[in-house]
Amino acid sequence: MKERRLNYRFHNPNSAVATADYILKVFVEASQEKVRLAIQQAADGPDDARKKDSEGHPA
Repeated sequence: MKERRLNYRFHNPNSAVATADYILKVFVEASQEKVRLAIQQAADGPDDARKKDSEGHPA
């Protein structure tokens, strides 16, 4: 028996800009917890990095 190939078509009545904006909002919302954790980890980084910053050296 010959295998059938599926073909999907989606109708999107929105403009390309509106679609991109919507997709961006979905991705931001989905990644919100990862971003929060990354910021928290960076803020709680090693004390050596803070010490170097206060001495005027790059971290």
